[in-house]
Amino acid sequence: MSVILSAFGSLVERLADLLEPLFAGTATAAAIVLFTMLVRLAVHPLSRASARGQKARTRIAPELAALRKKHAKNPERLRKAVTELHAREKVSPFAGILPSLLQAPAFLLMYHLFAGDRMAGHTLLAAPLGDHWADALSHGGPFGPAGRVYLVLFAIVVAVATYTYRRTKAQLAAQPLDLGQPTPGAGAIAKVMPLLSFATLITVAVVPLAAALYVVTSTAWTAVERALLFRERPDQGDKEGDKEGQVKGEVKGRKKAQQKAQQKARTPLATRA
Repeated sequence: MSVILSAFGSLVERLADLLEPLFAGTATAAAIVLFTMLVRLAVHPLSRASARGQKARTRIAPELAALRKKHAKNPERLRKAVTELHAREKVSPFAGILPSLLQAPAFLLMYHLFAGDRMAGHTLLAAPLGDHWADALSHGGPFGPAGRVYLVLFAIVVAVATYTYRRTKAQLAAQPLDLGQPTPGAGAIAKVMPLLSFATLITVAVVPLAAALYVVTSTAWTAVERALLFRERPDQGDKEGDKEGQVKGEVKGRKKAQQKAQQKARTPLATRA
């Protein structure tokens, strides 16, 4: 672990040296922001794949709801049908969590690096990067030199969280968690999930300022990234509507074909002739 921290610390220090002519005393803070953006850029292909998967899940939601209703009394058949549907549409239920999982090591490294004394003395304006919000409150209060730095970070987090809250509510309205079938706890989860974006406020308040910078930068990146990946082009609404109608039509067509096959099977052979 110490070897990894040493290598990671050296990388941040080198980035800070490169940025020092532009940012002077805040070069280390700028290096953390740049490092965060490089990490997010590295996992951007996975974010794009996650966005495609989410769009696909929204598209197949009507067919999935029909499968849940059809096989409500046969969980094993339902599981098999859902797996076949996901395979046919190339939808992975785990694609959405991969970007977050890959970012976790970078955040943990940032936290441990600045929780120690390796980079003591580096600041963002008047706030030491190794200090916490509690330290800022004890040295000048919320409106002191260090406290004002945190107020700016909190303001950014609130703005991003509000945007994310509205977008998440809109997505849940378009694709309910229960998908047409009563699911225990789905209502509570749907109410709590949009509020999770505000949990970043707690993180920023309790971790060292360096780690808080990583969190704020990553959260803002996520909001901008999702806004771009999920933006609607002028003709997209019509295409999505056509796709949804096509899916519903296919489901109805299969139902009618099954009903005709069952009716034909029940019809006596002499009658068919």
